[in-house]
Amino acid sequence: IYILYSHFNWFIAILVLISYVVIDGLYAKYTLEVVSLKPFVSATIGSFMHILLVFGVLSYTENWLYIFPLIIGSWIGTYFVVKSEKNKGI
Repeated sequence: IYILYSHFNWFIAILVLISYVVIDGLYAKYTLEVVSLKPFVSATIGSFMHILLVFGVLSYTENWLYIFPLIIGSWIGTYFVVKSEKNKGI
């Protein structure tokens, strides 16, 4: 674990967290657009998600400690998009 921590970069961790806030926010939006049968918007969002996913995957395959900011970012991104959509219906 010491080797993993010594190669852990807080800047990369923050980028992973931000990336996964965006990725999971986009994924929630992507799902809503697919259900609404909007092919162009769905495809565009899906493509952008995969660009960001590459960064995250490369980061946590290099050092599994980056999974923790990934998990936090994922939760935040999904939560805020779903909450925003719920508030639109109120």
